[in-house]
Amino acid sequence: MTQIPSIPAVDSALRPPPVNRFSEMSTEDFLRIIFTELSNQDPFAPNDSSALLDQLNSIRSIESDIQLIDQLKSLVTDNQFAWAANLIGKHVTGLSTTNDPVEGRVVSVVRQGEDVSLELDNGWLVPIGSVQTVTEAAP
Repeated sequence: MTQIPSIPAVDSALRPPPVNRFSEMSTEDFLRIIFTELSNQDPFAPNDSSALLDQLNSIRSIESDIQLIDQLKSLVTDNQFAWAANLIGKHVTGLSTTNDPVEGRVVSVVRQGEDVSLELDNGWLVPIGSVQTVTEAAP
């Protein structure tokens, strides 16, 4: 059996980001730390405030990125749902939620959180990413 070579860009995109406590810190938490540090510093040897401002800007940038990612996820889910709705009445083949090969006519679209699935006339659910073929329904 031959192994398919991995693509670094795809591998890094699919790998979950590392989890750290910094990502859980809000702007308010960070400001509280800054003010605590400023109030406890030696007035004759002050800390570098530009480094603190750089860190604050980094926090704001991270928060903005997180909000953008959440909005993009929502947009992708909405687009999947709209595309799936166009498949109602069509005949599809694919893999069920339990990875069984199934086929049938699409009777509805089901959204569960960020997951969009097609409900077939035989009761099976096919996640939108597991659809293999789409054809016009037989008369």
